Order: sequence, then C-alpha cells, then structure tokens
Amino acid sequence: MSSIQSFFTDWSDVIGKAIIETFQMVGISLFFSILIGIPLGLLIVLTRPGQSFENKFFYQFFNLFINIVRSVPFIILLFFILPFTKLIVGTTIGVKGVIVPLVVYTAPYIARLMESALLEVDSGVVEAYTAMGIKRRHIIWHVLLREARPSIILGLTIATIGLIGATAMAGMVGAGGLGDLAYRYGHLRYEVDVMYATVFILIILVQSIQSIGNRFAAKLKKD
Repeated sequence: MSSIQSFFTDWSDVIGKAIIETFQMVGISLFFSILIGIPLGLLIVLTRPGQSFENKFFYQFFNLFINIVRSVPFIILLFFILPFTKLIVGTTIGVKGVIVPLVVYTAPYIARLMESALLEVDSGVVEAYTAMGIKRRHIIWHVLLREARPSIILGLTIATIGLIGATAMAGMVGAGGLGDLAYRYGHLRYEVDVMYATVFILIILVQSIQSIGNRFAAKLKKD
C-alpha cells in the first residue's frame, strides 16, 4: 500500500497532465471530425446511385477521397501532412499541432461509419414517406437520421476509441498525452510502473466510452 501511495505522490501531477492532454486531443478532434464526417457520410449516401440526390461525380469523388485517406496509417499521415498542419495551426508539436492530422484521419472514418448506419435504414420506410409527399429535407432529418441514431451512436463510439489509439501514437512524436507519457517514461526511462498505469488508464477509458455508447444506443433503439 505504501508503494502505491508513493507512486501516486511522485507521479500524480505528470499522469494528471497527460490525462488532460489526451482528453483535449480527443475532445477537440472528435468535435471537428463529427462536423466534417457526418455531413460527408450523408452526402455520399444521398448522391450514390438510386438515391434522391444521385450524382455520379460527387459520389465517386468523395468515395475515392475517403478510401485514400483511410488507406494511410495514422503515423504516416501525421508526417505526410506536416506542412499542411503548420499552415493551419502554426505548429506541428504539442496538443495543438496534432489536432489537424487527427481530424484528417478521423473524419473520413466517421463518414464511412455514417454511411453504413444510414444504409441500414429500411428503404421501404423512406419510400413510404416519399410517396406521402413529404419533402426530402424532412425525410433526411426525421426519417434517415432518426432511424439510424442507434447505429450512428455505436459508430461514433468506435470512432472515439480509434481516436484514443491515434492520440497514443501521436504522443510518440511530441504531442503529449498518455502516449507521450508511456513512451518517454515507460519506454525510454524504463519506468515500468508508469507504463502499467498508462495501460490501466487507457483500458478504463476505453471500457467506459464503450459502455456509455452501448447504453445510449440501446436507449435510442427503444424510443
């Protein structure tokens, strides 16, 4: 017990700072990724062949863009867009410097999850509302998005967990957070206790997010 108390006395400030930085990276990146990813996912669903806003050019262009970005591992993408990151936020290090690559990495992923969720909606329901003369914008908002809410929540849960993993990788290149803590202290300085603590915190964080997402999705499914 005394060793645990001693560990927290020595490392509480460092670990606390790393947790805050991780929450900052995940929170800010997720916010912008949702702002980009959900409309993008909706766009590729509505413009695909047979849909209400069918447009072959837009569908193929954005579908190809999403596939290309998702093909690049995050750690490579992080270095590849360094000039773009520098242009947007003025730095490539710290929490601020990793937001851009995290958004570029996560937004297409959310768009693809969004597409999958919307395509699960029963086409018969959409056709029934269309036949009743309901305007397309109302069908999109009150039928497509409403019916897909549980799947959207589960998709965002998966994206958030993936984003946490990306922030851990970003920590290896000076972004801060739990990844940086594990790399600098747990790996380079052989502080095994710090590594164990980091892994434990990440497990608790991921399990909590998954549980909250599952419960929220189940609640929406019953409504």
